[in-house]
Amino acid sequence: MKATQTEANLLEAEPRTAGTKNDARRVRHHGKVPAVVYGAGKQALAVSLDPRQVARILQSETGHNTVFDLAVNGERTKAMIVDWQYEPIKGALLHIDLKRIAMDQKLRVNVPIELVGEAAGVKQQGGILEQILREVEVECLPGDIPNSVELNVAELVFGTVLRVSDLAKNEKVKYVTDPDQPIAHIISIKEEEVPSAEVVAGEAAAAPAEPEVIKKGKQETEEEAAEAGPEKPEKKEKK
Repeated sequence: MKATQTEANLLEAEPRTAGTKNDARRVRHHGKVPAVVYGAGKQALAVSLDPRQVARILQSETGHNTVFDLAVNGERTKAMIVDWQYEPIKGALLHIDLKRIAMDQKLRVNVPIELVGEAAGVKQQGGILEQILREVEVECLPGDIPNSVELNVAELVFGTVLRVSDLAKNEKVKYVTDPDQPIAHIISIKEEEVPSAEVVAGEAAAAPAEPEVIKKGKQETEEEAAEAGPEKPEKKEKK
């Protein structure tokens, strides 16, 4: 269940000493998340955050586009989450980037596209609705950032494509993404051809036998890879 905008409008931060990776590990060891605050013409500031408060913001109705009050050293400023990283195995937050914002200055953010209605190409023609683009970049004031942008697909049929230019108009929001960028279309259901037993048998007979020494080499290589253990997963970053 997502938190409401009211519940996610405050994030408390504590200043920390920016340093090596070991310093960041110590912050996480104490149950906090290392973060950096920048923007508004001020010097970047290293802070630590409560991961529960960050998760509350990311899981709110407006998600990472939530404008909230950032409290540091008794002072409050409007801010947004612009980047975050998760630990790939346990899913714990590793690092957060925050940006100070001015409520009277426009900014650019990505907002999700919500398809509404039942496409005629699905209902009447038996096709499948495919959404090509799921987010659109917009420019607006921080207080006018929409939760999502709607696209009516009711009249979408085979041979037609809905584009950014077809999105619902909003006087307070300017679409930055190319207006010709495709968003959704109707595709057909393709049945996968299953080869007959005769074809499979013929291909198997035509295939040259692999020398035994090569097979042994492959087996030894696989065993050595198994003894070496799995590769370490790469860190997953968010935009």
